[in-house]
Amino acid sequence: MPREVVSLHVGQCGNQVGTEFWRQLCQEHALSNDGTLLDTAAAASEGPECRDVFFYEGDDGRYIPRALLLDLEPRVIHGVQTGDLRGLFNPESIFLSTHGGGAGNNWGSGYHQADSCSEDIMDMLDREARACDSLQGFMLTHSIAGGTGSGMGSWMLEAISDAFPKATVHTYSVFPNQGASAASTSDVVVQPYNSLLTLKRLAHEADACVVLSNDALDAIAQHQLGIKNPTVAEGNRLVSTVMAAATAPLRFPGVVDVSMQHLAALLAGSPWAHLLTASYSPLTAQRAAASAGVRSSSVQEVMRRLVLPRNAMVQAPAKPAALRSSRYIAAAHILQGDVNMSEAAKARGRLTERGDLIFAEKWPANLQVVAARASPHVAARQRVSGLMLANHTAVRHVLNRTLEQFSRPFEKKAFLAEYTKWPMFQKGGGGGRGGGDASPDLSEFMEAREVVQRLSLEYASFEASAHTQEAAEESG
Repeated sequence: MPREVVSLHVGQCGNQVGTEFWRQLCQEHALSNDGTLLDTAAAASEGPECRDVFFYEGDDGRYIPRALLLDLEPRVIHGVQTGDLRGLFNPESIFLSTHGGGAGNNWGSGYHQADSCSEDIMDMLDREARACDSLQGFMLTHSIAGGTGSGMGSWMLEAISDAFPKATVHTYSVFPNQGASAASTSDVVVQPYNSLLTLKRLAHEADACVVLSNDALDAIAQHQLGIKNPTVAEGNRLVSTVMAAATAPLRFPGVVDVSMQHLAALLAGSPWAHLLTASYSPLTAQRAAASAGVRSSSVQEVMRRLVLPRNAMVQAPAKPAALRSSRYIAAAHILQGDVNMSEAAKARGRLTERGDLIFAEKWPANLQVVAARASPHVAARQRVSGLMLANHTAVRHVLNRTLEQFSRPFEKKAFLAEYTKWPMFQKGGGGGRGGGDASPDLSEFMEAREVVQRLSLEYASFEASAHTQEAAEESG
């Protein structure tokens, strides 16, 4: 049975999120910050197979993450190497560009720098894969807006697809702000270019992509957690909470074994339509008083909260009509703690009866409940906690906003000069940086736009009956 998962943390965002994720996993598996087993007697009850999914045991008895940390500039990784987790990671699994200049917020730079170091990166990837008894898949964390997370992340997705075609690939992809103020608040004016080029690879090469938008993460921190001015760290902790909950069935399996492949097959609407939204409940904050927390965490109440739009970690459609016509394609509720499956079955029926879960007409109603054990090493604040991963047509509005923000500068040929320096954007371009005389080739942008347009239309097709019904109601 496939078991082990290799995690890939790419770029500033990917490594910051990854640091929070591994800090949480150490707590849940009774490991110190350097991988030492803290409570041997208590950990024995957990079973070694749980830790072995994401960790392997070193010669000195410490547990080491099955992870690669990759970046083109040193700041964040140097912070990891000197911070509280400095003794946790295998130094041979850390890749830093020798020049340390980063990707300059340029997808082309990130992609081609990764390609120029392909031998070193693939050696690291092969070593981690060979250390697995039965590799289950890869998990990538990155941002799609900057240069390294988008460009190097895209290269990694293609490389994994070529080298490990049978492995399942899940990504936790952080999307940039897309609200009305995004253009004025972002310091990455080319983020729509980077986003679109990365979305093409997420559609083609990943099996499941969890979409996490900065807009929604900030809104949750402000309105759900009561944090007036949320920091990047708050958003990173929210993402790591989603990742820990999503991997709980792999690390603390319940009665039914669940694999990465099973989750991807369960939630995918089609080979391309595998962009997932995430909701988590109950949310708590360290700085919030205990009395301000959620008072009820029954299975029914947790499942009810998971479908509330305000808890979704992706920006909802701006127009109410668009939200009303959105449909679920598939959803999974991953519950941890004192979970009674009979109670879960009743809660699932209530959600459907009340119209809280409306599935696409041409698609069978598909809400699966997966129970996972809670970590025996962490004191639970609630009786039950839950994560919903959903394939929902509202994600097409994120795609449409990306297309719109891409088209405005692209039609004016703005900011393209920095991209056409790289071979992929030159006619007859090969590996490495171009010589400057080759004529520009923008077909890669156009192909990426076509892929995202087709993906948006595919999601829209699941809403066809809803639009017909709304039009009939308006005309009546």
